[in-house]
Amino acid sequence: MAHTDDEGDERLAAEGEVAVARLAIDSGDLGHAADHLSDAIIAAPQLPELHEALAELCAAVGGPAAARDLFPLDGEVYLGTVVCRAHVEAAAGDWDTAVGLLASAIQYEPARPWAHTAWLAREDLPALVDPDAVAQAVARAAGALPDPLPAELVDTVRPFERFVRAVTDRHPEHPLLLAMASGLTRRFGATARAVELAERAHRLAPGHLPSVMLGNALRADGRPEEALTVWEAELARVVPDEGNSSSYLAVDVAELYGTLGRPAEGLPWLERVLATEPDHPKAAPALHGLRHAVDGEAVHLLALADHHRDHPDHEYARDLLERLSHREPWLGMVPGTSEATVNLLHQVLAAPDTDRDTEIECDVSTVEPPSSQLALHLALPRCTVVYQSIDKPDPRLPLIKTSAAVWAWDGTDPKAAVAPPAPESAELVRATAEIVWPTIPAAYDHAVRLAGLSLDDLLGALVHPPLPREDDLGRALLAHQPELWVRAVQAFACLGIAHHRTDQPWPESDRRRVLLDLLLGPEDWVAEAAGFALVAIGWTHPQARADIATQLRRRLHYSVDARRVRVVTILRSVCHLVLAAPWVTPADRDLARAAIRAEEAADGPKSEPRSEPEPQPEPEPSLEPRRPGFLGRLLGRG
Repeated sequence: MAHTDDEGDERLAAEGEVAVARLAIDSGDLGHAADHLSDAIIAAPQLPELHEALAELCAAVGGPAAARDLFPLDGEVYLGTVVCRAHVEAAAGDWDTAVGLLASAIQYEPARPWAHTAWLAREDLPALVDPDAVAQAVARAAGALPDPLPAELVDTVRPFERFVRAVTDRHPEHPLLLAMASGLTRRFGATARAVELAERAHRLAPGHLPSVMLGNALRADGRPEEALTVWEAELARVVPDEGNSSSYLAVDVAELYGTLGRPAEGLPWLERVLATEPDHPKAAPALHGLRHAVDGEAVHLLALADHHRDHPDHEYARDLLERLSHREPWLGMVPGTSEATVNLLHQVLAAPDTDRDTEIECDVSTVEPPSSQLALHLALPRCTVVYQSIDKPDPRLPLIKTSAAVWAWDGTDPKAAVAPPAPESAELVRATAEIVWPTIPAAYDHAVRLAGLSLDDLLGALVHPPLPREDDLGRALLAHQPELWVRAVQAFACLGIAHHRTDQPWPESDRRRVLLDLLLGPEDWVAEAAGFALVAIGWTHPQARADIATQLRRRLHYSVDARRVRVVTILRSVCHLVLAAPWVTPADRDLARAAIRAEEAADGPKSEPRSEPEPQPEPEPSLEPRRPGFLGRLLGRG
């Protein structure tokens, strides 16, 4: 098999370490030799010369038993030391210790081929080990493995699984080994065998661990109702209490109800755990997650963020928030757009002979957010957009008197009112902007790298967006949906403004003044981006929430009122912003929901989603339906 460049480099490094180790052995500096072999085994665990040198070291020190002291396991232990010690223990015939140390290495770094070693594949090894020791080793290794195992880990861990299978076959009446082996087997996708092993363990020794493993196996095998029966029977036997591992089982029961589409039935289990263990690391996050499953309200997602901020060691809250925010407008991605200009852009880009020299003249019936032209010009620089009329209320006018304006209008022709950012600032924005993010707090934190940019540069990026990054996703966006990139740039530029001069108290701060000017400025994607930055501040700084709710309300009510007499292309997105800020009043949330329903009714039946641009490493956000209303004519192709 050919080595990749990285594998080749690692092999060369390991060979160098082995050569130095052999020199040290020849000179009698055995401790030095052991250190170099520990480094070598990290780089190339299967290198034959390494194992030959390890055998030479054992011989030089007086045998494998004496070589143990060269690889001490006291205090903080280096991974290479653990693996070398495992091989030394195997050479000394202490198979239980050897297997346990190998399991520790798998636990720490499962992607390395630690288990690809000749002694683990010995046919007589299953008869030489203590099943109790093997059960402990399996618990150590499997507990850290993903479930199910990704393909790249299946090959590295497979020899260990084969060994465990052989030991289990030899000891079919050992309940602890059967239970632990069930967990390992399940991760390899053999769910029916995992159920068989766990059922046997449960019959032999009914109790907490076999019940947990049997439920896990049944759930993985597509039998969740049976898993519930097993788990609830165990919880009826042992009431969850502080310090009792059954509290984690109660969380699993509750979340399984959620998976089955019955989240309300799971809530009492979590409330019972929290009554006795209020600081349980999973119960409170799971409760917020199930409540979200019941009513879909973002207030529960905000509660997850608040919980994680108050308990940063409770990573489950962050993980749940990421899962529930995924692909949700503003919670986890920039929303799609509905402008006629963008609709025409997509049609032109879909034509087989379109390139950046394609010329189009686009006559649009009424003024649209000027940022839609940024998307058009980003992909097709040689294009012209002409707006035919201005509906009332005039979307070009700000809602308030503002000092920070990024657009100026010459009749119906929008022009950038600020200079482009400095090249180095534009490049930093380009490197930072994303169309998707794990959570709102994660997006806010990611944008901190823009905190050092000037307000002029951040404002300039809003209307002079840099080209997408030159990677697969960037090329796909430019070729298919450049508007998403423009919105990403604007969102993160505004997040950069949110980090500007954070030493200033919020009420009198420049960041508040500028973001409000943008939010309440002309009707444009920039207003949405500023609203997103304000929402992110509210998520991460609770003391600003009341003020931010008031400002979002102004944009929402203006947009809803304007929609009664004309199209407001940003309305749906503004409503999603309001719903992503659950501290706003219930009346405003209800208004936002009603407006979204009205927009969806006006759209009619949803069309089939666009195919995603290829290739791209990230999932593409689905676009919302677009409105008709443009008059476009192709002038020719360059």
